Amino acid sequence: MPEPSPTRRRRGRLLRIGAAFVVLLAVAGYLAVQYITGGAGSPGCRVASADDDGATYEFTPEQAVNAATITAVGTARGLPERAVTIALATALQESALRNIGHGDRDSLGLFQQRPSQGWGTEEQIMDPIYSAGMFYDHLVKVPGYTRLPLTVAAQRVQRSGFPQAYAKHEPDATLLAAALTGRAAATLTCEGRPGATPTAGPDAARSALVRDFGQNAVQQAGAEVGAATPTPTPTLVTETSGRTVTVPVTEDGDGRGVRERGWQIAHWAVANASALRIERVLYGGREWVAGHTDSRWRNATNAERTGSTDAANAVRIVTAQ
Repeated sequence: MPEPSPTRRRRGRLLRIGAAFVVLLAVAGYLAVQYITGGAGSPGCRVASADDDGATYEFTPEQAVNAATITAVGTARGLPERAVTIALATALQESALRNIGHGDRDSLGLFQQRPSQGWGTEEQIMDPIYSAGMFYDHLVKVPGYTRLPLTVAAQRVQRSGFPQAYAKHEPDATLLAAALTGRAAATLTCEGRPGATPTAGPDAARSALVRDFGQNAVQQAGAEVGAATPTPTPTLVTETSGRTVTVPVTEDGDGRGVRERGWQIAHWAVANASALRIERVLYGGREWVAGHTDSRWRNATNAERTGSTDAANAVRIVTAQ
């Protein structure tokens, strides 16, 4: 049998190299998507504009939890929505809203803060509450930060080598901030996955509220589910009965109204639905139910609108256990 010609051998080698290159490109593209979206694409979350302009942003439950935490830390400090928008845009650029344990040099966490530059220990930076707080600590020291372009305000904190990169995230961060501060009602939904975390439940939901909003903002009803009447608290009290955590809301000390506070907590609960096994969230005559294909907020039934606490002044969070 005659030997293949040199030309044919060369062509076969080029075809094999080309096929390998295509495979490498496909793998690289997959990894890039996984990095940007935070890994698992389902169940997903979505936030829509309240201005009927069709703007939307889709993201993962992991990203939703981190965005809700960043927002809660900011509002618990009495910071304006603009501060939250800047923080969210920064985290979108630095980590895609993922609490990652790697980065350029020794950069870590949601904001890619560096232990060697005085941002804290590795353990501290990997705590979303701490890292968000450190970002806000630096942001509020920037004179007139609320009036600055977002890229300028973020860069004054981050000292990034790519300062203009923050700009592309401003539209998505604006949508997220409007929903997660409660200004835009019923605009954030997640598919939810009840049962994903077997250890979660009403106690976990109550503890997470305290973790994100702070001890001064949230007072637990007691050590056990269904505990006695809680002690007075400046803004929020959680009451637990069975699988339901009821969060009465009042006007914030910084002037934020009941409606905004209520929708902030309601959206926070939806963002944490998968992690905390939350099945339903009810507020202001509307309800969200996990597992629905579109996961829209819908009008609650008459039975759900009534209860011992005025539905307009309380958020009810129903867990899977």
